[in-house]
Amino acid sequence: MEIQVEGIDQMQEIESGTEDGFESQIDEIKKKSDDFKLFGLYDVSDIKVVDPGMKKYINLEPKLLVKSHGRIREKFSKGKINLLEIFANLVGVPGHRGKKHKIQTSQKTGKYSQNMGIVLGALKIVEEKTKENPVQVLVTALENGAPRDGVTVIEYGGARYPQAVDISPLRRVTMTLRMLVQGSYDKSFNKKTKIEAALADEIVKAYKNDGDSYLLGKKRDSEKQADSAR
Repeated sequence: MEIQVEGIDQMQEIESGTEDGFESQIDEIKKKSDDFKLFGLYDVSDIKVVDPGMKKYINLEPKLLVKSHGRIREKFSKGKINLLEIFANLVGVPGHRGKKHKIQTSQKTGKYSQNMGIVLGALKIVEEKTKENPVQVLVTALENGAPRDGVTVIEYGGARYPQAVDISPLRRVTMTLRMLVQGSYDKSFNKKTKIEAALADEIVKAYKNDGDSYLLGKKRDSEKQADSAR
């Protein structure tokens, strides 16, 4: 009987817990979630995306492992996939140009761990060079290097004409990341420069609006072609 009475008393104490106690527990949980970092390394709570169009498709949700396992397949669903995961997936096909792989190498086997290791290695070098949050540097570099105008081909009366078009925000994000990877890989393929260093160098140049950036050069070419096709 004593055991039953003690158990009842404990249950009553738990049920009669004050609202202040619950509120303090909720505050602690919120504080822990606010302090949570991407990969446990980078604080993304203060990351600013200036471009209003790209903001919707730059996902920087803090996680220890950014891997969707291919489950997110809805239309316009890339906004739900972490930006670093998209970046790592594109690192796996660095020589892909159009419908063919112009540059092939045995180093790129499609392994997630290898590709994400390259991305994290590049971010570490960026942090050492700029002394700033490397995720913010990457986001700013994408905003600086994303072309706004492009060219498509329309067929009218049996003839094909180039036509200037506005590039959608989602394409701006993915295309800029792809050009960033391709430019870095061209600078490291069959050279002493490692891919991590080449990626970091390209990100820093685009962040600083350096004229030697491969990404900014592609942006200028795209917008010039669009201007001539108007």
